[in-house]
Order: sequence, then C-alpha cells, then structure tokens
Amino acid sequence: MKGKLELLAASTVVLALAGIAGAEDKIKIGFSQGTMESSWRVNMVEGNKNYAAANLPDVELIVTNGENQASKQVSDVESLIAQGVKTLIISPVTAEALTPVVKQAMDAGIPVVTLDRKVNTDVTLHIGADNVLIGKTAGEFVCKTLDGKGNVIEIQGTAGASATVDRHDAFHEVLAEQCPDVKVVADQVANYVREPAIKFMEDMLQRYKPGEIQLVYAHNDDMALGAVTALEAAGRLGEVKVVGIDGENAAYDAIKAGKMVATFTYHFVAPEGVQYGYKIARGEKLDKEIILPTHQVDATNVDEWIGKGF
Repeated sequence: MKGKLELLAASTVVLALAGIAGAEDKIKIGFSQGTMESSWRVNMVEGNKNYAAANLPDVELIVTNGENQASKQVSDVESLIAQGVKTLIISPVTAEALTPVVKQAMDAGIPVVTLDRKVNTDVTLHIGADNVLIGKTAGEFVCKTLDGKGNVIEIQGTAGASATVDRHDAFHEVLAEQCPDVKVVADQVANYVREPAIKFMEDMLQRYKPGEIQLVYAHNDDMALGAVTALEAAGRLGEVKVVGIDGENAAYDAIKAGKMVATFTYHFVAPEGVQYGYKIARGEKLDKEIILPTHQVDATNVDEWIGKGF
C-alpha cells in the first residue's frame, strides 16, 4: 500500500511539473491595442484572439487596451516587454507617442509588428491597407460625385495617427489637383467614434444653412453613420452625401438605402496580426510590409458586399 501511495505521489509531482513546463513552454505574444472604442478595433482584437485560441495552442496571447490614451498604451507596452513577450503586436494610438517605446522593444531584440497605424521608427513588420491610396481614391470619388464643385465637411480620426494623416493629406492633394472648386469648409477630430461625430455634425448643421453643404467625408464608417444620424434628425439627409471608410455592414445597408454614397473597405488585420506575429516568434523571416487590399463600395456594387462587413 505504501508503495502504491509513493508511486501515486510521484506521478502527481511529475504531472504537476509537466503542467508547469507546458505553461512555461508557451510562446508569449503581446498585443497592445490603442483603443477599443470602435467596433472595427474590437473586431481586430477578437479576430486575432479567436484565431489564436483555435489554431495556436502553444501561444499565450496577452491583450491590452490603451483606452485611446497614449500614456496608457506606453505603460501597457512596457508591461508586455517586462513579461517577456517573444513578439510585440501593436496598433498605436499615435505614431509620435509610441515611437520611443517601440524603439526600446526593437533595441531589446523583441520583434515588433504594427497593425493599421505606423510609428516613426523601424519595425519588424507592418500590416495594413494603403491609407494614402484610400485618401486619394476617396478624393477622386468626391470630385466626380460633386461634378468638381461643392462644399465638404471632413470628420477626422485620431489626431497624429498615421491613418488619419494619410487619409486627410491624400484626400486634400487630390482635391487641389483635380477639383479645386471642391472646398473643405470645416473639419474636426472625432477619434473614429460615432458620438463625437454626431455632436460635430449637429453643430455644423446649425452653422450651415440648407444648400451650403454638399458632402461629408468621414475617416471611418462609425463617424459617417454618426453624420447620417444628425442629418436624419435635422431632416437634411437628402441634400448631403456621406462618404465613409472601413466597410461596416451598417454602412453597406446605408448605401443600399441611399443614406450614404460610398465607403472604402479597410480590413481589420485579423487574423493576420497573430498569424504573422507567431511566425516571427518562431524565427521565420518575412517581408517588412504587407499591404492588404481595399475596395470602393457604392450604389453600383453594394449588393455584392451586403453582409460581408463587420
């Protein structure tokens, strides 16, 4: 009996040690999300988490939320570095604020993958769509839609974010070159969130009388749909065209219903973030940048996209 008990005790110790070893053998991948205030970013996180859970049993994915505060995200990244992550995945709030801590990670030999937004230092890999191309294509669409003349309100994303800068600058370059009589008469940062966009649009509808605004260009669909909400409440939706970016199902429905005129698809980098982060953690060599495709969706092709967004 004593022998059996000793054997059982020994087996228990072995299993316990195996469990500890198994946990220690897992590849730690850190994922620092800048904000979870929009459905697009929630889908980015959930898509990567779900893929890792279903396909990467040897990965421990540690996710943090910067709550749209650069200082919070910097602290999150420092914590992930201290936890010994093998790869750091980050979608930064802003480029300038996160650049030093990303450089710190790279200097420490921790590979860094940026998703969607970029930083101002070298990283192992960047994955995202071409925001310059999106801004240019949106500008060309607006020039054509307004027949080269009209007033535009622009609702911008997060100030200082690379996506915001690119979507703004490229759009304005096209207007200046191709339709200088299309003027952006007002713009405001709304952090890619619907509620501030609604408030800004309500203010603009007080400032500008019917017929003085022809189009709203929003840096994402959440803000575009916020503009639609304000326009509907004011009874002015029929006079103002609305353009967004991302490819939300609600935006496709709005285009189908004639409440928006276009959106541009913007893949939320899931599961590509953890897929490639895992490959890098295992020592695979990859290209420095992966550009994901984007598509213009308007009244001519919206039926092909209904239900295919998020």
